[in-house]
Amino acid sequence: MVRVRFAPSPTGQLHVGNARTALFNWLLARGSGGTLVLRIEDTDVARSTHESEQAILEDLEWMGLTWDEGVGKGGDHGPYRQSERLHIYRAHVVELMSRGLAYRCFCPPEQLEMDRYNALRERRPPKYVGRCRDIAPDEARRRVEQGEAAAIRFRIPGSREVVFTDLVRGEVRFDTDVLGDPVLVRSDGVPAYNYAVVIDDALMEITHVVRGEDHISNTPRQILLYEAFGWMTPAFAHVSMVLGPDHGLLSKRHGATSVAEFRARGYLPEALTNYLALIGWSPGADQELVAIDELPGRFRLEDVGHSAGVFDLEKLAWVNRHYLKIAAPDRLVQLSLPHLRREGWVSEPTDEMRAFLATALPLVTASVDRLDQVPARLRFLFDYSAERALADPAIRAEAEVARPVIATLAEMLGAGASVRDRDAFRAVVGQVRERTGVKGKGLLHPIRLALMGEPEGLELDLAVPTIARGAAIGESGATAIISLADRARAFHQALGDAAVTDGPYPPAE
Repeated sequence: MVRVRFAPSPTGQLHVGNARTALFNWLLARGSGGTLVLRIEDTDVARSTHESEQAILEDLEWMGLTWDEGVGKGGDHGPYRQSERLHIYRAHVVELMSRGLAYRCFCPPEQLEMDRYNALRERRPPKYVGRCRDIAPDEARRRVEQGEAAAIRFRIPGSREVVFTDLVRGEVRFDTDVLGDPVLVRSDGVPAYNYAVVIDDALMEITHVVRGEDHISNTPRQILLYEAFGWMTPAFAHVSMVLGPDHGLLSKRHGATSVAEFRARGYLPEALTNYLALIGWSPGADQELVAIDELPGRFRLEDVGHSAGVFDLEKLAWVNRHYLKIAAPDRLVQLSLPHLRREGWVSEPTDEMRAFLATALPLVTASVDRLDQVPARLRFLFDYSAERALADPAIRAEAEVARPVIATLAEMLGAGASVRDRDAFRAVVGQVRERTGVKGKGLLHPIRLALMGEPEGLELDLAVPTIARGAAIGESGATAIISLADRARAFHQALGDAAVTDGPYPPAE
């Protein structure tokens, strides 16, 4: 049975590169009927936080990457936090030392840094020089008892080739003479990554290790540790890195890089998951949109490419637009509420307001890349201001020319003309045209300015009925939507004409 793991360090937010690694592990587990284990590697005490761990778990759950065993789930192979497994690491390092496969190293950090500097200057591999390799165990024990700090290193066998078959990259070879003896346990008692990860993966019975290609150089040291304990080595698969558009490592200079940031900006989880799956892997037939429940059955590690994948925000936006268009209206409402609350337009919307938003949001989400752009598209509903609109010299100049259209529109709406649907609005526009003799853009654009307060946006015959329906809602837990009649009157008055009465509207001649 396939057992894979995702083992993040809770030292910050979940990077999209790591999220893709988690996704590939999830796909492999789900596609094979296997088990996904979630382990937290929190031995970096200075940087690890509970808040970061919780944020990572929330991001994984948001993406739909549920795990079967591990933190928050339990299981037969725990504990699942490395900070709770220190006794296990101590017991196994004692075994290695008793067999002469590990030894104490007393080299101070300054000496190690100087050794590294000299090696690089002389163009030699910057490996540990073996200064403490031949210290007798009794001598090493005496020095420790006298209070001298010591790390514990693994004794790498010399003049040997470590060979393994990577499921993504094929055969990989390393000469042990360039490796150096790695630290297993630091002088403060904290286990090093290459040691703890082997202990954890072996005892948790991990069969496949799927991780980033930056771990390839760690693999030979880990394989030698597996051999030292007599454990079966798992299959390794090193997937390519996720790069920015400039082909450098994806970082803050490229914009958002964490799952939390993409969540906050209003990307849907299925969009991010679908897009990440396509970085370095293809489902075939040039298909780019694959439902998340279809991905596991089509995913194969052997089909993952060697080349680094480029994170393309425009492509992600395209995928997100697709999922926004097919999202259920009620879901769009729920996901958009945080963005509307930040604008101060919505607090706790009533059922009637939610139902209204469920009709309004699909009209605007068709023209956005992500949900944090929704408030700008709905400003015409909740933040209308005739004065602000006419403060724009271009809008005022156009409105001055179109005074007859604006005055006629204000009188008709003030008289109670209904515009609750597209046909009714078109009928009103037809009457304004007959009354003023103005046609085309000279008619419609001034109406847009007067009723929406902005020169562009949603189609007018969709926006205006939406305003009318929203204004009819009473107490709603949201900013009151100004009625069409009040908007037209306010715009007309702000333009400088005499106030418009409520009617009656004179019949067309």
